[in-house]
Amino acid sequence: MRTATCEIIGISPYSQSRPVRAEHLENELPQKYEERTWKERLNCDPEGNVFIPGMAFKNALTSAAQYRSDKVPGKRNATYTKHFTSGVVVTTNASLGIRREDVAGEWLFVPSDGKRGGGSRVWKQFPIIPDPWKTSIEFHILDDAISDEVFKAHLKHAGTLIGLGRFRPQNNGFYGRFKLGAIKWTTLD
Repeated sequence: MRTATCEIIGISPYSQSRPVRAEHLENELPQKYEERTWKERLNCDPEGNVFIPGMAFKNALTSAAQYRSDKVPGKRNATYTKHFTSGVVVTTNASLGIRREDVAGEWLFVPSDGKRGGGSRVWKQFPIIPDPWKTSIEFHILDDAISDEVFKAHLKHAGTLIGLGRFRPQNNGFYGRFKLGAIKWTTLD
């Protein structure tokens, strides 16, 4: 098993859209509810530090493998998709070094049901972290079919064409794009 500790540098703004679970207060208007609760869309630890869920990186990497469809040498038509799906694990979240109270929001007129092309629209506020943002994330590569070069190529692709968070390239947007900085490799027994 190998571990890749990767420096990630944002090249576009990053936004999160976690579901808001807060109850409406008695006689609270929708606008006031939105103003009061929009920061709940952030992923934060108990101390209020904003993070990117580790699974967002894992899912971006798996999506990059599906998108690229690179063939595994010597395996006929097999691609790397299944190797990235089950052979890479991310067990921690990536702290952005930003406090919840320091995050700004942007108002958007979005479909009320959250589905693209929905009939009715409402104003919602979403958190936005401007670029350049920076973090570090650790990937555990369990599958030896994934070489260092293959991993690096797929992670670069994930940052350019898949992205992270709300309004990422994979979902017809442009937020959440990143480039790969330094990688520190560790081999474990």
